[in-house]
This record gives sequence, structure tokens and C-alpha cells, in this order.
Amino acid sequence: MWKAQAICIGLLTAGFAGQQALAADGVAKLPNVDRQETPHLAATAPAAMEMQTRVERQLPKRANFEQTRASGEARHVADWVVDSGDNRSMPFVIVDKAAAKVFVFDAVGQLRGSAAVLLGLALGDDSVPGIGQRKLSTIRPEERTTPAGRFVASLDRNLQGKKILWVDYDAAISLHPVITSNAKERRAQRLESSSPLDHRISYGCINVPVKFFDKIVSPAFTGTSGVVYVLPETRSAHEVFASYDVEERERLKTVSQAEPAPDEFRLITATATATELAK
Repeated sequence: MWKAQAICIGLLTAGFAGQQALAADGVAKLPNVDRQETPHLAATAPAAMEMQTRVERQLPKRANFEQTRASGEARHVADWVVDSGDNRSMPFVIVDKAAAKVFVFDAVGQLRGSAAVLLGLALGDDSVPGIGQRKLSTIRPEERTTPAGRFVASLDRNLQGKKILWVDYDAAISLHPVITSNAKERRAQRLESSSPLDHRISYGCINVPVKFFDKIVSPAFTGTSGVVYVLPETRSAHEVFASYDVEERERLKTVSQAEPAPDEFRLITATATATELAK
């Protein structure tokens, strides 16, 4: 019976069946005021000083890629995942289709490993509706896509008892060790190629090196589910994940915190005016 596992199991059975807080002390010193001449300033000056001298903010959280090279899009999504907590304290994976690379992180955003991947033959970010129920022989080359999106993933076993990581069960998309039974496909050689186009060969599943799956993917997802983020190649990450730029968000927050509220601004202005008059 051809059901959701059709695509990946069809491939697998051929040979192998997821800061600390910073206190920014910006002390803005007001001119000295003679308390005997302007006693009413004794109460207002401390309030103005307090507003200007103590701005506390939380540093943004970021993924730690260590020394591993990664595209700007991969870093953008990984930083957003960690800063927003979108992974819900679970391990997560970034699949960069454009670069044909995969990054596996623990629950707090520490990189556990990265590797090259093989992906769907066709460019595109959407699966054909109902493709998980179809026979492999009916799937045309232009339909063999690896869908982009956020997927809650977990380990499972195929019909031969081999481990795979289900990504999109309905579309029969999984992340699994590379299959090398068909010599004509040269999958092992494709994994080593520096050209991302050479990595487009599968029906949609994500193939990774065998050792990488055994040493990195499987341990990361043992006893827990995780989240797989497959980056788009025809749309932006913001469109797919509603992600934000962590650095820009922090910059806007800092600007907002530095600007005094209307009442505080009037207090500062009044204090400064009174000080000038008292000279």
C-alpha cells in the first residue's frame, strides 16, 4: 500500500530502508544647583537623574555557530529561533537548501555539527498536494521538491528497522543517511561536490552522510522531538517563518529605551530651565 511513507521508504528500501542582563550606566550629569536659592529642585533632580543614569536591557540571544561557515540566511533564522524561543526548548535543525548544508543545534542554540546534504531534484518550496500517497513512478522530475517550512520532527524506523528522522510525514519527507545503492546517481560523490546544484538528486528527502546521522542527528533527537527549519529558496525566511532580525530588533529597542517619555522629557526641560535661572 502506497501511503505517506512512499517516497522515502521507496528510496530507503533500495539499499537502506533533528545573557545575562547588562546594566548600561549612562550618567548624564546635570549642572550643579544651589539648593539654598532653589530648594524646590531637590525633589525633581533625583528623578531626572534616575531616568538618565539607569537603563537596563536584556542582551539578545544568538545561536553559536562556533567557527563553522554559514550563510546569512541560516544565521538569521538560527539567531531568531534562539532569541524568540521558537524551538520550545527542543533541539533544532537548519537545512539551508541554497547552500546544500545542514546544521544541528541543541536546545539552547549550541552547534552540535554540520554537514553537506542531498535534496529534492527540483527547485521549489512546496510539495505537490497528495504526493505522499503516490507511487514513485508517477512523480515527475519537477515535482521532486524538498518543502520549506517549520516541522516538528522525531526519530522513527523504516521497514528494514533503520533509523530515519521524519520531517514532513504527510508528504513523506524524512532526513536519513545517504543511499548509495544506485551507482548511477553517484550520491556519495555528490555529497562531496562544492556545487549546490550537484546536491539536487532525491525525490524530496534530505540525505546526510551516514556518520553524521549516527553521531549527530540520532543522539540529538533520541528521547525527544525537535524542530527542523527548511529554509526557502523561492521566498524569504521572514515570509515562511515570520522571523525577525535579532540585531535590528535590539537596535530599535535600545533607541526606544534611550528616548525619555513625554512626562520625563518635560521634567528634564523644567529642571534645566530652573537651573539656568538659578545661576
